[in-house]
Amino acid sequence: MNPAVWVQRHGARIPNRPAIADGETVHATWRQFADTVARAATGLRNRFGLVEGDRVAIVMTNSPEYLEAMFAIWHAGLVVVPVNARLHRDEIAYIIEHSGSKVAITDLDHAGDVQSLVGSTGALQAAPIAPGDEWQAMIGSPPMALVERSGDHPAWLFYTSGTTGRPKGATLTNRNLLMMSLSYFADIDQVGPEDSILHAAPLSHGSGLYGLPHIARGALSVIPHSGGVDAAEIASLLRRWTGVSFFAAPTMVKRLAGDPAITGSDLSNLKTIIYGGAPMYLADLEDALAVFGPRLAQIYGQGETPMTITGLSKADHADTAHPNWRDRMQSVGVARTDVEVRVVDDNDQPLPVGEIGEVVVRGDVVMTGYWEQPEASAETLRGGWLHTGDVGSFDAEGYLTLRDRSKDLIISGGMNIYPREVEEVLLMHPGVRAVSVVGRPDPEWGESVVAFIVADDADHAPSTEALDHTCLERIARYKRPKEYRFVDSLPTNNYGKVVKRELREMLRAETP
Repeated sequence: MNPAVWVQRHGARIPNRPAIADGETVHATWRQFADTVARAATGLRNRFGLVEGDRVAIVMTNSPEYLEAMFAIWHAGLVVVPVNARLHRDEIAYIIEHSGSKVAITDLDHAGDVQSLVGSTGALQAAPIAPGDEWQAMIGSPPMALVERSGDHPAWLFYTSGTTGRPKGATLTNRNLLMMSLSYFADIDQVGPEDSILHAAPLSHGSGLYGLPHIARGALSVIPHSGGVDAAEIASLLRRWTGVSFFAAPTMVKRLAGDPAITGSDLSNLKTIIYGGAPMYLADLEDALAVFGPRLAQIYGQGETPMTITGLSKADHADTAHPNWRDRMQSVGVARTDVEVRVVDDNDQPLPVGEIGEVVVRGDVVMTGYWEQPEASAETLRGGWLHTGDVGSFDAEGYLTLRDRSKDLIISGGMNIYPREVEEVLLMHPGVRAVSVVGRPDPEWGESVVAFIVADDADHAPSTEALDHTCLERIARYKRPKEYRFVDSLPTNNYGKVVKRELREMLRAETP
């Protein structure tokens, strides 16, 4: 089914209830939201000559127009390609070109970068700005009928970085998005028109995905003016709206739990905080529970199986009397309702309780494959199971604990950073002979990026400023190393491969 059908249904059933809020102000009722979506769909198809199945990128920070654009794309029978607006221009260009997006809807802050790609990046032929005159012209078109799409049709290309440093587009179908939404109702919360979803995290990722079950049930979507996690603003929005839920990285939860604007506020309208994307340290979790009460739920998922592998429910968090409570709080919970989850050995054979192996998952929520990458798809989905690359073990009660992450993934502030991508950029500097990038535990961000560098000339090593400049020219700012360490050599094994474990252990030993 086409997700845009939800908007059309609510436009008829609850036309005067608020659908989108811009901060504390109603931006659109459901009738207005449905009308805008149907008109913008016409504008997309007619103004740019798009046909069913074409891809349309969205390069915007959170705004009411983001949601209008997303559902207009679906209404028109097109495929959404949400792009992280924090990426570097070259990274944005790669995603737009690889996906074959013909149109990229952007905002004023990103218009310069995105519009410069028109005509020079693959099939991209236009980059209208929303809000603005171009957006007003599109929503001034006559409304079109909803385009029917099957469950197997692509709906969302979720670009997630890979070990090669190039993003891969996880192809999520209409069925994937529907199963993810139904799983939310089964395992996280029931939702109704009296509830709200607060988008403090990017709509291009987890917050946008978890916005779907709320839109499916007619809940209000709230866009903060700050565009992020501002404790005073969130406290104000909690006074304005009811049944508020939001998705946040553990670092965001920790920050909010320690902010006087939250600790001194009335939280009675707060319903649920869904956290995930990185480990939550037990001490931080206990502090958050003391502030928020039993309103926390953890999810473990990936873009390839959107937001759905295992979950640690609000009931689990509240069950502090259970003798295994502390162990459970360090796990990522139990398998979600709509998936099977296993821990397997190197031959993909299931391992018994307590033994450590790779986490694999299958179910109707799992992607169909990576866009235009058949070899990577076959490898990741071999045997009919999604191979997550994460390493963990089950306990006797079915709780999964992640022991390590393969592929050396660094998660900083909830954002995925793949070391090889950073390493390849640093090696472009003529003064760098060799480099290895690892994550260091960070009390605020979860992990921070550290680069160990062997200089080409030890007496004339590159400056921090020069290395920063090399990075910022090619990758997003949040991927830039927070520290550069110059060493005579990197630790290697008998095959000449860098042993990153030794570098991480060195950094952990220094962490107080």
